[in-house]
Amino acid sequence: MTAAEIASAVAARKMSAIDATESALTRIKQRDTTLNAFTDVTADRARERAKAIDADIAVGKTVGPLAGVPFAVKNLFDVAGLATRAGSKINRDLAPAGRDATLIERMEAAGAVLVGALNMGEYAYDFTGENIHDGPSRNPHDTTRMSGGSSGGSGSAVGSALVPIALGSDTNGSIRVPASFCGIFGLKPTYGRLSRARSFPFVASLDHLGPFARSVTDLALAYDAMQGPDADDGACTTRGLEPTLPLLANPVSDLRIAIAGGHFQTNVFPEAVEAVSRVAKALNATKVVDVPEASRARAAAYVITTTEGASLHLDRLRKRPNDFDPAVRDRLIAGAMVPAALVDRAQKFRRWYRAQLAEIFRSVDVLLAPATPCTAPKLGQVNFNLDGVELPVRANIGIHTQPISFIGLPVVAVPVPLEPMPIGVQIICAPWREDIALRVAYALEKMGVVAAPAPRGL
Repeated sequence: MTAAEIASAVAARKMSAIDATESALTRIKQRDTTLNAFTDVTADRARERAKAIDADIAVGKTVGPLAGVPFAVKNLFDVAGLATRAGSKINRDLAPAGRDATLIERMEAAGAVLVGALNMGEYAYDFTGENIHDGPSRNPHDTTRMSGGSSGGSGSAVGSALVPIALGSDTNGSIRVPASFCGIFGLKPTYGRLSRARSFPFVASLDHLGPFARSVTDLALAYDAMQGPDADDGACTTRGLEPTLPLLANPVSDLRIAIAGGHFQTNVFPEAVEAVSRVAKALNATKVVDVPEASRARAAAYVITTTEGASLHLDRLRKRPNDFDPAVRDRLIAGAMVPAALVDRAQKFRRWYRAQLAEIFRSVDVLLAPATPCTAPKLGQVNFNLDGVELPVRANIGIHTQPISFIGLPVVAVPVPLEPMPIGVQIICAPWREDIALRVAYALEKMGVVAAPAPRGL
């Protein structure tokens, strides 16, 4: 059942919240030994919460739009009573969190039921979903393949229907990559739109939090529930609530939709080309718009990522270098040695690039681009061939996501159900226009062009 269907059934007393919760816990127990999506299952907490919802309904209290809906979160979200491991070995020594992350609190205020925390790449510096401490989270359509990273457990859990909604983070593509590989919908909102309070950071100037779901309606339900200012996150917007659910069915025929050209049409496998082509054809989009210097934007994003990440972890690198994933440790050490002048140039370029995209969005409402250059690679795959060049997989999966998160634009990743594996397309909009991206995704879903396929690898 979708989240919307569960919430409707629970509110109408056709299903109890405890039954919905037990069903999710049973699925997790049966399937997660194979998938390795969860690192923590909060069964007692979930049962207590579900029983409280049922008790409220029994006495006629109004329940929220996500009443009884099971959800899970990437393990960089603070969960009261758990150490916030952020995919690392080192953080397991932290004291348990005393309070939930803001977004968990808001999901539960809307009636949702937290059932656990999810596997992820160490300290979110990953595109593959392979964690050396907890093992890889696996793709629900082929368990020999990557789930994507760094929110790999979130993608795996939703793609396999263990839960209808999961939360993840996206710094350079870590929502959109797992959504693409696992064949589900993912929303990276505008930078600052959703609170990051009480979540473990990676790169403060690039970090976003957002939801995954198997339908656009569920994605909008979760997103709307989590909106709102939060003084506990200095980057969070002071804009009021801007609900998207009531707008989903609005027509898209008046929107100016274009295909991102240049950088976004190179370094792609045939399946990525086919996915964008199908989406563009369904939307009657023929205009191609070049995004200037997108390749340089990706390079600048790397500079900022590695230097800010290194600064955050410098003390841990000094005291416990051998407790890091070597691949993560070495990139962070390299980041600590990047000259300050190069970081300054990257930040200046960032301002210029943001202005260029703002100008593009004066004449278009939506840009379409691949979410990943290919479908999910095999677990352990080190290299792939992009445009005739042998390149490392881990460093290049985000080749089309990084130029977008670099300036905080809102994006919905939509799954195109190709055979044998799905792949995602990015629906990119101007800042604060998540409503447009979700409308387009909804229209494509209703046309049958995009859909979350049933898990095929279990």
